[in-house]
Amino acid sequence: MSTEAAEEVTLHKDELTVQAPSTTRAPRRLGLGRPVPYGWALGPLLLLAVWAAGSATGLIDSRNLSAPWTVVTTAGDLIENGRLQSNLATSAQRAALGLLFGVLAGLVLALVSGLSRIAEGVIDGPVQIKRAIPSLALIPLLILWFGIGEPMKVITIALGVFVPVYIHTHNGLRTIDNRYVELAETVRLSRTAFLRHVVLPGALPGFLLGMRFAVTGAWLALVVVEQVNATSGIGYMMELARTYGQTDVIIVGLVVYGLLGLLSDALVRLVERRTLSWRRTLAG
Repeated sequence: MSTEAAEEVTLHKDELTVQAPSTTRAPRRLGLGRPVPYGWALGPLLLLAVWAAGSATGLIDSRNLSAPWTVVTTAGDLIENGRLQSNLATSAQRAALGLLFGVLAGLVLALVSGLSRIAEGVIDGPVQIKRAIPSLALIPLLILWFGIGEPMKVITIALGVFVPVYIHTHNGLRTIDNRYVELAETVRLSRTAFLRHVVLPGALPGFLLGMRFAVTGAWLALVVVEQVNATSGIGYMMELARTYGQTDVIIVGLVVYGLLGLLSDALVRLVERRTLSWRRTLAG
C-alpha cells in the first residue's frame, strides 16, 4: 500500500472515530413532575405546625393568638351549643345567593359584550370603572339605598363576584382563535350552533378562572358585611367575640372562613380539571 493510501485510510479511521455516537442520555425532564398526593394540604399543615410550635414554646402570646388546642376546644363548645352551625348556615346562605347573582350577571354581561362591538362599548367601560372601585367602598351607599338588611349584604357580595367572572370570561371570548370562527363560517354554522360549539367551549377556561376569584371574593365580602349591623352569621359571631375579648372565638371564625375558601376553590379546580381534561398543560 502506498504512503498516500495509508494516510487516506488513517484519515477515514479518524473521521469514523469522531463521528461515533456518544453514550445515549435520557432527556432531562423540565416539567413539574407527577402530582403530589394531597399537595394542596402541605401549606396549611406547615402553617398549623408553626402555630402549634410557637404556642407550645411560648413564642406566641395566647392573649394575642390562642393555641390550636384551645381553638379546637372552643369550636367543640360552639358546636355543642349549636352556635357555630346556626351562624354557618346563615353565612353560607348569604354567600351562595351573592355568588349566584354575581356569577349570572358577570356571565351574561361578558357574553353580550364579547359578541358585540356596540355592547362592548356600552358595558365594558362601566365594568372597568366598577373594577377600580372596591365593593366594600360602596357599602355606605348601599346602606342608604337598601338599608342594613339581607338585600344589602347579598348585593355587596354579588358586586364583589361579578367583576372577576366578567373580566376573565370576556378575555376568554376575545382570545378564541379566529380560525375557528372562519371555519364556522365556512361550514355555515347557525348562530346557535356557533355559540354552542365555538363560543362556550372557548370561554370556559376563562370563566372557570374567574370562578376561582369569585368564590374567594364572595367570602371576603361576607366577612365585612356580616359585621355591619348583622344579628347572625360567622362575622357577627366574631364581632360579638371582639366585644368580650374572646380571641379563641375570633380564631374559630377565621379558621371557618379559611376552610370555606379553601374547599370552594378546590371544588372549582376539580370541575376545571374534569371539564378541561382535553387540555395538555404544564400542571398535567
